[in-house]
Amino acid sequence: MVKEDKWIDELVGVFSDPIIVMPGGWGDTLPDWIRPAITQERLIANMEAAKTGVMTGTDAEACAYLYTASLEAPMDHDWSQIYLYIAGKVYERHRTKDSGVSMPEDIKVDKLDRNQMDDLNHLKAWLYDRRVKNRKGKDQAERRQKKEEEAAEKKALQPAMFDF
Repeated sequence: MVKEDKWIDELVGVFSDPIIVMPGGWGDTLPDWIRPAITQERLIANMEAAKTGVMTGTDAEACAYLYTASLEAPMDHDWSQIYLYIAGKVYERHRTKDSGVSMPEDIKVDKLDRNQMDDLNHLKAWLYDRRVKNRKGKDQAERRQKKEEEAAEKKALQPAMFDF
């Protein structure tokens, strides 16, 4: 794929890619503020990737995934720390200043150890990979359907050589 085509594909993906959540039905319970936060962070990530060439999932996407994962099953200590860290970062970045609500100090996590940060980065890379696979799968299905429709139309327009 040409570099410009990939860039356009990524830009379209900002708005059309699904939000990856933990299977289990909790995706519908995402807070209203996180959806626009994900779109905004995807746009920022695309601009950064234009400079660095490295694309990954965003903090807001990781927060949404971990939110649904925490509702599906209990988390161990490391993943709880990662969730509190990423939720605090994302919430503080996107909350409205007039809300008067911030991350409570007793559960706020300001930094992660190296292994936890590696786990978070791995999660964000995995989320991005899932997004791209979903987009490519959708594109392939659309191309396949278009090809089948064209073949059916061509067959309908083509006169039969022999009618028995």
